[in-house]
Amino acid sequence: MIAQDLAQEPRPSPKPDASGKVAGTWHSQIPDDKEMLRAAVELTRDISTARPAIYWPDMLASAALGYAALAGAILLDNTFAAVACGLLASLALYRALLFIHELTHIHKEALPGFRFAWNLLVGIPMLIPSFMYEGVHTQHHARTRYGTIEDPEYMPLALMKPWSLPVFALTAILLPIALLIRSAVLVPLGVAIPPLRQLVWERASALSINPQYRRRRPEGEFARMVFWQELGCSVWAISVLTASYLYGWRPLLIALCVVSFTAFLNQVRTLVAHLWENDGEAMTVTAQYLDSVNVPPPALFSPLWAPVGLRYHALHHLLPSMPYHSLNECHRRLSAHLGEDTTYARASYKGLAPLLRRLAGSTMRAR
Repeated sequence: MIAQDLAQEPRPSPKPDASGKVAGTWHSQIPDDKEMLRAAVELTRDISTARPAIYWPDMLASAALGYAALAGAILLDNTFAAVACGLLASLALYRALLFIHELTHIHKEALPGFRFAWNLLVGIPMLIPSFMYEGVHTQHHARTRYGTIEDPEYMPLALMKPWSLPVFALTAILLPIALLIRSAVLVPLGVAIPPLRQLVWERASALSINPQYRRRRPEGEFARMVFWQELGCSVWAISVLTASYLYGWRPLLIALCVVSFTAFLNQVRTLVAHLWENDGEAMTVTAQYLDSVNVPPPALFSPLWAPVGLRYHALHHLLPSMPYHSLNECHRRLSAHLGEDTTYARASYKGLAPLLRRLAGSTMRAR
């Protein structure tokens, strides 16, 4: 039986409690697969160290290619060539941006200078500094928070109305404009208006999808980092708007289109990162794994729409600190050790299209 068939087997129905009431979804009924969890740790210890020789060239090359292609999209007169450069810029900058995910998990001392360089070259120019994910994404991995109302990165999309999926994906197109307004207008105004500053921090300072999530105020060293990153973003955003006013809006509009496509691509990836079938119940680690998605080889295009290891999102939930460059080998080892007819294989899917169809079908059944 192949992994795709296993993944689509009927889920066990929730069992009634002592009072006869049924609570939760199938997730709350899944015990931890201790063999899988033990194998995930024991078989991968030797490849759990982040390798600077991979991180640095990958990030720098992605950023350089992205900005070079963006320059081509702005400067070239040939429409076809400009559009091609724009698409290339979106894909390259998408990869460069997703190193923010690695920054939330790697040890601070693992890659000296990497966080600073990434923020300087990617985070601040794209108005998505690392503080927007650091301290937020780790809550998504918390054992008692995943899939609950306290998870900033979870919505039960599979249990919502069908129209919620296109709305969820298309709203990402407005992200670049929202980020520009945030850094150029709202953050500076917040210096003089404390209630606005608090509102912006609580509601517009995290890469979250849960509309009920409210971010706590930063403290200590993290607060100092936030200050400098916010200052850098505000100075950059105001400078870009000033230059556009003085010399023309065309470069900025093209850049906004490129980043909008990048944001849309990431939002589509988010749609298939999980099955989104939990209704708010606390889940075991194994349940969290099965609510998440791997798209391993032979899927050809998954490295494009889920780069920097994110095609192994379910595996990442088993081993959150595993560097992205080791996930393929982790998957190979665990697949060989555990076999096909196992819990581990049930989180593997064939590609983007089957996952989107599955999610759309879930929303139709949930109406």
